[in-house]
Amino acid sequence: MEIIYKDIHEFNQSELQNLFLSVNWSSGHFPEKLVVAMRNFETVFSAWDGDKLIGLICAMDDGIMTAYIHYLLVNPEYHKSGIGKTLVEKTKEKYKDYLRIVLVAYNEEKGFYESCGFEPAKDSGAMFITKLWT
Repeated sequence: MEIIYKDIHEFNQSELQNLFLSVNWSSGHFPEKLVVAMRNFETVFSAWDGDKLIGLICAMDDGIMTAYIHYLLVNPEYHKSGIGKTLVEKTKEKYKDYLRIVLVAYNEEKGFYESCGFEPAKDSGAMFITKLWT
């Protein structure tokens, strides 16, 4: 298996839907919105096994000080193969001159992100407003 990494913003609906649903993310049910979102993110790095989209990281930034990682997902068939770490490293390299890279990590993900150099915030926690569509 040769994994290819790309810095692109154009994806088709089925590529994104398949990847997002592979990790059971509800946003996979809105592939038309994901296509638009990928175009709008400042940074999108993707991982490919041939023509199959298998990983993705997206970030937003203010242009000088702070970048926010919004999505990082890897198809479970490819977990433990270094794809997630490579995507994080590509993002860290792009934002190496920024003061801060921020992300929200769920408890089960914290170990992975710590192994990538992130530290838990000592004085804050994630807060959300999530609109649920029916």
